[in-house]
Amino acid sequence: MKLMKTLLMATAMVAVAAGAAQAKQLIYCSEASPKHFDPAMATGGNDFDASARTIYNRLVEFKHGATELEPGLADSWEISADGLEYTFKLHPGTKFQTTDYFTPTRDLNADDVVFSFERQFKEDNPFHAYLADSQYEYYEAMAMPSYIKEVVKVDDLTVKIVLNTPNSPMLANLGMDFASIVSKEYADKLIASGTETDFASKPVGTGPFQYVDYQLDSVIRYAAFPDYFKGKVALDDLIFAITPDTTARTQRLLAGECDIMSYPSPTDIASLKENTDLVVLDQAGLNVGYMSYNTTVAPTDDVEVRKALSMAINKPALVEALFGAGNAEPAKNLIPPTMWSYNDATPEQEYNPEKAKEILAAKGVTEIELWASDRARSYNPAFARSAEIIQQDWAAVGVKATINTVEWTQYRIDGAKSDRPGAFQIGWGGDNGDPDNFFAVLFGAAAIGTQNYSIWNNAEFEKLIKDGVLETDQAKRAAIYVKAQELMTAEEPAFLMAHSTIYMPMSKKVLGYTMDPLAMHRFDNVDVAE
Repeated sequence: MKLMKTLLMATAMVAVAAGAAQAKQLIYCSEASPKHFDPAMATGGNDFDASARTIYNRLVEFKHGATELEPGLADSWEISADGLEYTFKLHPGTKFQTTDYFTPTRDLNADDVVFSFERQFKEDNPFHAYLADSQYEYYEAMAMPSYIKEVVKVDDLTVKIVLNTPNSPMLANLGMDFASIVSKEYADKLIASGTETDFASKPVGTGPFQYVDYQLDSVIRYAAFPDYFKGKVALDDLIFAITPDTTARTQRLLAGECDIMSYPSPTDIASLKENTDLVVLDQAGLNVGYMSYNTTVAPTDDVEVRKALSMAINKPALVEALFGAGNAEPAKNLIPPTMWSYNDATPEQEYNPEKAKEILAAKGVTEIELWASDRARSYNPAFARSAEIIQQDWAAVGVKATINTVEWTQYRIDGAKSDRPGAFQIGWGGDNGDPDNFFAVLFGAAAIGTQNYSIWNNAEFEKLIKDGVLETDQAKRAAIYVKAQELMTAEEPAFLMAHSTIYMPMSKKVLGYTMDPLAMHRFDNVDVAE
């Protein structure tokens, strides 16, 4: 009998081991810790990768590898002839994730959609300010409060979004991360227990992966959601190994400690491509790296000073030093060349240190603050290095730059302050393929305090970007955005640096990964070789 029990136990252990061996796991070396797991109040790509693109869904989604939309939580939608009403039919039977801290009692319905939007604009909603630093930056920066009149439940599986005025990119906007649909039932449970802040740290969604746990600044663990409405994904476990240092991420990939990594150093691309155990995908980025001048604080409140500071920078040399040959192109417009409405007639930035020195001396400019983050981004792989190069160029024209280096999350908070002095390095990866997502979100007046790091409020520019969303004809919209680019060139609210190529190195065992032009890292279509 004892022998039989031993054999049975051994058999059971083998079965468990076999099951564990068959579990498919992917380890992603990410570049930064998420601020939290509520995508409506996040702005960073790393925040969205950890929440919106793993745990949640939206009414409409962007197709993998494209800027085209496809059904998400809504199976279909209709837009009224006047462009003021968007009616969505929700997918029936969509489940919310069951976790050790929440068990849903119903499927997704229109109440969840209404709640997901109303919390972002209704101040009396209990989840409008449930965190101490609550701010719906995307919703506000995109002037959504002025466009969305109301969100109405028609029936359990039908919801209507009513606008104040037509908005050409609205449908694409609803595919963005801030528009992720959350569980009202879960929110109500947290209100009842007085633990509202858990909403941002213990997420519940409908997405392909569900949250397991998070070790601060180290590891995020997810498991495949078995009842995902599109069907369980191929991966069983997804792990984000948070590795801020670019060199360390590369070393972990080479050592087999992670299967795929974000934002490799441009200097490592060639050697990574030569490694026979790896695959390196690449794609022209829908992005821009730039440096915002605070247009309201001296000395950069003077357009002549801004132009002179930009004129003193050797842009081609800066871009090559940061990205290497062929990995980026100097930017002359805010939007990249791959985006419709790009103004190819914009002249290249003038490099004239002698003229710059003369103007800056006449203006009495001898000092400036220059900001840098401690993270690598696709649009700027080395903030500190670029700051040092710019510092040298400005020193050559008689301006001493003091470099302020700040941790990534705090960096963006400090940069958005209206009294932040000097020049602030930042960048952008497009969210939806529409020019409005660059012009309005980054330099519109509604984005002051959030994404408008230049604190730029130009009446002519405001009229252009508002006309751009009201117009429905794309050719006419393109003409409007060409004028916006001309105005930015004339007013120089920022030094436009580069549009970069994006690289994604990964183990050859990673199957199906698709690079997205919208700066996403998504794993719902990924498998791993046995």
